[in-house]
Amino acid sequence: MDYLYAPWRQKYFENKENTCPFCLDDTVNDEERGVIFRARTCFGVMNLYPYSPGHFMIIPYKHEEEIQNLELQIWQEMSLFVRFGVEILKKRLKARGVNIGMNLGAEAGAGIAKHCHYHLVPRWSGDTNFITTIGQIRVCGRDLQEIYKILKEEFASKL
Repeated sequence: MDYLYAPWRQKYFENKENTCPFCLDDTVNDEERGVIFRARTCFGVMNLYPYSPGHFMIIPYKHEEEIQNLELQIWQEMSLFVRFGVEILKKRLKARGVNIGMNLGAEAGAGIAKHCHYHLVPRWSGDTNFITTIGQIRVCGRDLQEIYKILKEEFASKL
């Protein structure tokens, strides 16, 4: 097996036990952090390690692991922004499909299990191919900064 050297992930591993990367205490660094929108009870942020170009997350401000403990108002607003997100990914990024999901708990695959969040992953015909299967490499064929700007602009029109 080949190994990919990815030193930029060191911050993620070092902070994993100490702080929650989703508990953003200020809005000063929103662009640097990839925040695409801020609503009343939740926000959207680009995934730093996307499965496909345009993969982003919708996260409640409230630090909560269990979705059943979220107030209905928070859950409803998150769900509304999931709908907006699907619409935007299909309209602006021309996604042919969208995977929507939550990994609830570490055993379910959650990398950040203590703070629940939705993933929205745009999909296209042929977006997985032999490179991933044989070479165990993922290729990102779009400029992620350009995608960030598109998503931020579209969500601004929804707020």
